[in-house]
Amino acid sequence: MSDCIFCKIVAGEIPSEFVYEDDRVVAFRDIDPQGPFHFLIIPRQHFKSIKEMKDESLMGHLLKAGNRIAEENNIEDFRYIINTGEEAGQTVFHVHLHLIGGRKMTWPPG
Repeated sequence: MSDCIFCKIVAGEIPSEFVYEDDRVVAFRDIDPQGPFHFLIIPRQHFKSIKEMKDESLMGHLLKAGNRIAEENNIEDFRYIINTGEEAGQTVFHVHLHLIGGRKMTWPPG
């Protein structure tokens, strides 16, 4: 999708330092971190929201990549967040998995 910032990152049109990449996903640090460790893991293929994803193996692959990133960064306790829709807090409409760790978290956030 030509106007999607994450698609531009995947394509190399916007510079980003990947902390993880393979043929299906890439991961990078969030520019507005909500904790000491805050990574975004995204599929290379564009999906507006998790509701559009039908490939269960790709969903699992996002989690597997996140687990690897947590292990490589010695993050013991963390959470995953996937926002779906504006009211849920989705601001970039390309599926992305937040991996946030490194501090005690409360619910609701804030």
